[in-house]
Amino acid sequence: MTFAATQLPVEGSLPSLSGAIEWLNSPPLTMAQLRGKIVLVEFWTYTCINWRRTLPYVRTWADKYKNQGLVVIGVHTPEFAFEKDPENVRKAVKEIGIAFPVATDSDYVIWRAFRNQYWPALYFVDAQGRIRHHQFGEGDYHESEVVIQRMLAEAGQGGGSHELVSINPEGVEAAADWANLKSPETYLGYERSDTFASRGGAVLDTPHAYAAPETLKLNEWALAGEWTVGMDAASLNSSNGRLVYRFHARDVNLIVSPPSGRSVRFQILIDGRPPGSAHGTDADSRGNGTLTEPRMYQLIRQSGPISDRTFEIQFLEPDIAVFDFTFG
Repeated sequence: MTFAATQLPVEGSLPSLSGAIEWLNSPPLTMAQLRGKIVLVEFWTYTCINWRRTLPYVRTWADKYKNQGLVVIGVHTPEFAFEKDPENVRKAVKEIGIAFPVATDSDYVIWRAFRNQYWPALYFVDAQGRIRHHQFGEGDYHESEVVIQRMLAEAGQGGGSHELVSINPEGVEAAADWANLKSPETYLGYERSDTFASRGGAVLDTPHAYAAPETLKLNEWALAGEWTVGMDAASLNSSNGRLVYRFHARDVNLIVSPPSGRSVRFQILIDGRPPGSAHGTDADSRGNGTLTEPRMYQLIRQSGPISDRTFEIQFLEPDIAVFDFTFG
């Protein structure tokens, strides 16, 4: 039996959204206001590449089905401390182009009410306030849209087009090159990192002069210069510190926070040379770029054959914090 022909299960009731500390793009939405609507709740955090790659679909569904009764609500639940800053969230919502309502959930109240564990996570709620489907992580976009259409039809609002959206996202929102993606998300704080390869290992929570080995195995990373490796991030204490990673992927993204109120210049290399046409949106062909705010930076976007390569970034000034590598 195909998915479209199966009965949608009831997975529970929509929890209260009253735990939000702030609402963006909308006044606070109550359970009474949402009753009779089809609701899509998406948990996200603005530095998450997996969420960014789902956003083009969610954004398109919000626009396509809003006149039939679909309400999309983004619940922003932060992963890193700087994502709790309301101003950072407001700025991200504006710059990324999110027009649907956003509930800021910096205290994880809504996250816990849903018993959620994932970014992104989508919960599909029918007109009676019942969760009928969920999607954790990227993918299954056609299946998700079919669920929206079926719940709209159940609510007597299914008179629109049944053609599924077809989009071609660009830039950082483009789908990963899954066939060539062999490098996993890699956290740079000691709580969740296990491939650190600087000689002598990490000295926890203490400034230390690190050196990078001449060669790295695939998915190993190393620091060079004076850094403090903390639980969530590695922080640079002096100028010209370097971060090196041996990767296999089309894209290299890095979550970085510059010091408050300051910008920091950086230079990147791939296999010891400037990236040329393989540079990402946040660096030029010579490998130059500037950190201006705490966010995810796309540093490499390759177009040619994908192989094991060595990525290197040098920060020309101190006081930056590096959190997480992601790949695409």
